[in-house]
Amino acid sequence: MPGRNYPGLGTGLAILRDGKLLLYRRVRPPEAGHWNIVGGKIDHLEYSYLAARREAEEETGLTIGKIDFLCLSEQIFEDEAQHWVSLIYQTSDFAGEPQVTEPDKLPEFGWFDLDALPQPVSKFTLDAVSHLKRR
Repeated sequence: MPGRNYPGLGTGLAILRDGKLLLYRRVRPPEAGHWNIVGGKIDHLEYSYLAARREAEEETGLTIGKIDFLCLSEQIFEDEAQHWVSLIYQTSDFAGEPQVTEPDKLPEFGWFDLDALPQPVSKFTLDAVSHLKRR
């Protein structure tokens, strides 16, 4: 099982609008209850940037345009016995309004200023925000 029996490979997408970051609250581990950028597992033979787009569209209902690589985030959650490596991308090129499309996994969302993030926020999101602030 990825993330438990061996390091999992994931991807995330930081979606920005008017200087605010789209975050969803996670229900499932790792970091259940934390606010996170959208994303998920990369499928076998799937490019990471395509996985980031696919996951974001599935989770938000948005149509995602051009994306750019942002950073790599590696997290070990010893208390949950999980290890993940995620390639994180960013975009402000999208159409539509975000929705709750997977209420059993991501029941609520919001747009947040990079200096006023909701708590608790995921480690993946903190890495993304750190790189976004440097740009």
